[in-house]
Amino acid sequence: MHERLSFFVKRDSPIHRLNPMTKVVLALSLVLIAFSSPWYWTPQAIFLLAIVPLSFIASVVKEYWNFFLKVILATVSVLFVMQALFLPGESRIIFEIFGLEVTELSAQLAFRNATRIAVMVSSFTILLLTTHPSELMSDLTRRGLPGQFAYVIIASLQIIPQMQAKAQTIISAQRSRGLDTQGSFFRRVGAIVPLVGPLVFGSLVEVEERAIAIEARGFTSTRKKTSLHDIPDSSLDRAIRWTLAILVVLSFALRLWLS
Repeated sequence: MHERLSFFVKRDSPIHRLNPMTKVVLALSLVLIAFSSPWYWTPQAIFLLAIVPLSFIASVVKEYWNFFLKVILATVSVLFVMQALFLPGESRIIFEIFGLEVTELSAQLAFRNATRIAVMVSSFTILLLTTHPSELMSDLTRRGLPGQFAYVIIASLQIIPQMQAKAQTIISAQRSRGLDTQGSFFRRVGAIVPLVGPLVFGSLVEVEERAIAIEARGFTSTRKKTSLHDIPDSSLDRAIRWTLAILVVLSFALRLWLS
């Protein structure tokens, strides 16, 4: 049930076995290096040499690329087009459309920014696909993060999959009552209206139920909490985190040095 309400995909892979904090640091490091590196080709290199291999190593190729084609690609494509048309760039004009000029410089900047966004979203997508929310929350609280903040982080990560699951349940219920949710585009748009009310009110009720459950489990208690599930933090995890931290510092230092 929990797996269905999160992006997490249960696999036995080296990435899944890493400590949750190591995967968080990995995702943040890839994003920071992609945005801070002074070289134009860094985001593309990170995507090809880190993101793509990680999806294979974590055995989430199907899940990641399905999300990439449906969400990430569409987002970065729109971003690329908008920035290519509106970013200033005093260079050779590639083409002009409706009075808007796309230059070589604006196209290069738009492609770099779109690739950075692709790296950012992809990094956290792989994090969510390989890390169970409960393990991440337990590890964060074990490291001293207040439970309230840890819960806000985990709840935020689960919003999209939970809303998707609830919407699918409502759609199935409405179909059983004879509502036509298929067919032409306008018919599908019209079918969305009866789904909005149950989805919004159901989400509000779920928030209240969660608040009651949190209080019942002593979430706000100041006493030291224990966990039945021990999350390992090996020397390899610590070495990976330190290596990533050094790479991030070097990336910022190179940017300052070459600027």
